[in-house]
Amino acid sequence: MIILKSQDEIKRIADACRIVAEALGSIKKIIGVGVTTIELDKLAESFIISKGAIPAFKGYKGYPASLCTSINEQVVHGIPSNTKLKEGDIISLDTGVYYKGFYGDVAATLPVGKINDAKKRLIAVTKEALYRGIMSATVGNRLFDISCSIQCYVEENGFSVVRNFVGHGIGRELHEEPQLPNFGNKGEGPTLMEGMTLAIEPMVNAGSWEVVILDDGWTAVTKDRMPSAHFEHTVAITRDGPKVLTEL
Repeated sequence: MIILKSQDEIKRIADACRIVAEALGSIKKIIGVGVTTIELDKLAESFIISKGAIPAFKGYKGYPASLCTSINEQVVHGIPSNTKLKEGDIISLDTGVYYKGFYGDVAATLPVGKINDAKKRLIAVTKEALYRGIMSATVGNRLFDISCSIQCYVEENGFSVVRNFVGHGIGRELHEEPQLPNFGNKGEGPTLMEGMTLAIEPMVNAGSWEVVILDDGWTAVTKDRMPSAHFEHTVAITRDGPKVLTEL
């Protein structure tokens, strides 16, 4: 069942989203060569707690950290560790918060030092694909209009969208209906209505869309070990168009 939110509920989701967006902003400032992913996780957790919120990911289905840190060929759900970031890496940061009964969720992929042109293009296309999807999140459109906007742009640029993981509704739960794949046919899926809140999150691979899960049970990597990028915003569908709640 897709839950429509009132204006007051959207404001409360926006409060959670502001905290998670600020947390991501604080992490971005310390990304650099030699920084460990566990340091990033500790910063995320301490920042979120300092705002009176709860890290949404820690303990979720057994996930051990407050932040997902996915480097290069890691697509999503990379577990923070003592791994040090290296020049030329790209890292996807994904985190969520629970604040006064509501959730916010955000992700972005960032360069570490100087990266090659191929990785720059992968990041740029993935980020633009997110905004293409957001632009389709309007009242009266269909859910897969968002999916198609993302898929078409990504594939036009020679990349592939991951099919094993999807975006999702969000609100009083971290993952609500509907599931929102990053591929699909225009004009299909539920009709988009005012009050829907969605986490739109393209995951884009430089090569094949196929992924495998590592032995830790969490980290998803590209099957061909080519790089992957991930961007996400929490978005409210309003009568005036899509409203991005996790944008600073």
